[in-house]
Amino acid sequence: MEEMAVAGTVPSTDSNRTGMKSLAVQILTGRWLMVFAAILVMFAAASATSMFGLYSNALKSSLGYDQTTLNLLGFFKDLGANVGVISGLINEVTPPWVVLSMGAAMNLFGYLMIWLAVSGKIAKPHVWQMCLYICIGSNSQAFATTGALVTCVKNFPENRGAVLGILKGYQGALTGAIITQMYHAFYGDDAVALILFVAWLPAAISLGFLPAIRIMKVGQRRNELKVFYNFLYISLGLAGFLMIIIIVQKKFGFTQSQYGGSLAGVLFLLFLPLALVVKEEFELWKMNKQEWLNGHSQLNIITEKLNTENTDEIDASSPPPSPPPISAPATNSRNQKGNSWLTNVFRPPNRGEDYTILQALFSIDMFLLFLATICGVGGTLTAIDNLGQIGTSLGYPTDSLSTFISLMSIWNYLGRVVAGFASEIFLTKYKFPRPLMLALIQLLACAGHLLMAFNVHNALYLAWMIIGFCFGAQWPLLFAIISEIFGLKYYSTLYNFGSVASPIGSYLLNVRVAGYLYDKEAERQMAAAGSHRKHGEELTCIGPECFKLAFLIIAGVTFFGALTTFILVLRTRKFYRTDIYKKFRE
Repeated sequence: MEEMAVAGTVPSTDSNRTGMKSLAVQILTGRWLMVFAAILVMFAAASATSMFGLYSNALKSSLGYDQTTLNLLGFFKDLGANVGVISGLINEVTPPWVVLSMGAAMNLFGYLMIWLAVSGKIAKPHVWQMCLYICIGSNSQAFATTGALVTCVKNFPENRGAVLGILKGYQGALTGAIITQMYHAFYGDDAVALILFVAWLPAAISLGFLPAIRIMKVGQRRNELKVFYNFLYISLGLAGFLMIIIIVQKKFGFTQSQYGGSLAGVLFLLFLPLALVVKEEFELWKMNKQEWLNGHSQLNIITEKLNTENTDEIDASSPPPSPPPISAPATNSRNQKGNSWLTNVFRPPNRGEDYTILQALFSIDMFLLFLATICGVGGTLTAIDNLGQIGTSLGYPTDSLSTFISLMSIWNYLGRVVAGFASEIFLTKYKFPRPLMLALIQLLACAGHLLMAFNVHNALYLAWMIIGFCFGAQWPLLFAIISEIFGLKYYSTLYNFGSVASPIGSYLLNVRVAGYLYDKEAERQMAAAGSHRKHGEELTCIGPECFKLAFLIIAGVTFFGALTTFILVLRTRKFYRTDIYKKFRE
């Protein structure tokens, strides 16, 4: 008995020491720190692509490009940012740190080469070389997103709408407004220095959070959605603060030191979710510790030992079990494997089950979703990529371009979080299908394109808000629909395949439509003025006619995309009336 008493006292002392240690381990290895790490990784990864409208004029002037060539660079930027099939396939067979590390290296290389070219430190590259550099650099975003976002969705499958809303809200949406503050605080108006900044920042953040982002097999806690709402409230506070700062900066004008003061507030709100992480992990640690103490009392240990001894005695007196009979299903399984894979490709499972990659790619649902994304995202992305040239052609000053980018970024963020959270609420409470919400968003985007086309007086700010909101709202809806219809087993690859639609739409609408029509109007203006463009000279268009016809075409294409999405709504209406999350609760 004395021996047992000593054994009962020693663990209590050790458990206190272990508890102090395990709290730090709990925070560093918990799921909520992983969510915060994913937020920062995705925020930083989109910095270069979201700021293209701000440094595109530096590219155009220093390298002597016309608008078609600049839009070609914009296309390769979008191509790299959205074609992540390779990163998805790599992520299927490797842990997330692999794609995150590869993305960091690609970002640093691609944008460092662009900075060297624009700053004149190397000879002027050929256009194809610049396209390659920006494609490699922007492709790092696909690697970072695959490693961070896909991991979070798999770790929180029942709250994927909230997860996608939060992560996509920070990525590219708040990124533009936050990086703009950093840019003016650190570099003033030096757009060339901005290129170097977006080269090293994402790489440093991705490498710094490599250990935190990983797949975790943890059961759902009751307050998971509540925690995501807390993340949402903090991000809304950050967006509201940015909106106020933008209005004040626009009205009074800020010096570089004043931008530094506003940046301090932005960074405080950006890192405020860390307090939420510590709070949630501390509560989880206390709960786990209490369960451990209750489950490891001395009485339970003795009872388990007695039960083990009795079981051993019964097993010793029982005859040995007979070997299991040899059955023949192995032969049948070989015959099943011998069936044509092509037959299985065109016989997919029910919606919501795990499709194979080929079953998903060859399905009508994926075709409709892909076509709708080409039209919807491609149109809004064209507007965003031409932001600098649109503002210049309509006579807005340079400081207004920064305001446009910040406004577009904030409304981009609002679109992402509203679409993510609202679609989750409407789906779970009212069985409102996500594809229907996607179709309504695309119809709203048509209004923004028409405002842009007709240059309604003082409506350009409203147009940027609508376009930013609609661009942001389409992404969480697209990725949630893919995960719901085709399952999570191959989500890393299918998620990235859905993103491929964006650069296709960007090329068709940005390069072949907007860029071509802009240059055609600019050449007409030069001819009317009696001048001719010299080789390597910048080509600039002034006036509302520069983009009018392009945005009329884009509005029509976006409307066609909304009709395509309505067809998907009709095909999936029965599926969305069911409890699509039921299997995750079984």
